[in-house]
Amino acid sequence: MPDYQLGGAYRPAPEVGVVGRDRNAEPASGAYSICYVNGFQTQPGELDIWPDELLLRRDGDVVFDPDWPDEALLDTSTAERREKIADTVTPWIVGCADAGFDAVEFDNLDSYSRSEGGLALDDNLALAALLVDAAHVAGLAAGQKNAAEDAALLHERAGFDFAVTEECAAYAECGAYTAVYGDHVIDIEYTDELPRSFAEMCDDDSSPASMVLRDRDLVTPDDDAYAFETCG
Repeated sequence: MPDYQLGGAYRPAPEVGVVGRDRNAEPASGAYSICYVNGFQTQPGELDIWPDELLLRRDGDVVFDPDWPDEALLDTSTAERREKIADTVTPWIVGCADAGFDAVEFDNLDSYSRSEGGLALDDNLALAALLVDAAHVAGLAAGQKNAAEDAALLHERAGFDFAVTEECAAYAECGAYTAVYGDHVIDIEYTDELPRSFAEMCDDDSSPASMVLRDRDLVTPDDDAYAFETCG
């Protein structure tokens, strides 16, 4: 069973065998550990580490994710820019491997869909291939994060090994991932967006076998908002 700990690392429950943590955290001891990397947008608080020419702009203004206004979209529109983005991200990937992680997941693969035409799927696929290659060279499995509609292309053209998805059961899109990755799909559902009980989701044959229910902010157990539940 998985746990998703991007909001802060803590000792996993005994039944947990897979743990996702941020690239700045240590991997979970005794578990298959997945390192989170924001590969297509800037991470909150890290805008200043990116050269201006690698930030997507519209009419001279930096384009930000409308749902995450402290995350700027990276400009994947040319081979030169993609190479420079990969030059920044690759040391993070190597750092994940050196820290002892087993795999890496790349978030915001679908940033092109929020670019209002500034980026294309092919641009992001080309960058994804560079990042997956870097992960494999570092000895890590590479995980697709979300982007259900692009799963087949991301697997075939970028070489992703597995998928990490948020709320695929809530939005009835788990099949898009399992059709491509089979049992190698990890799903995180959130307590504030459950269309039915988590138990019903667990019993649904269309849900992936590896599924966890978490609070939206992924807080640690010492926070009153903490929620954690696995199937079975």
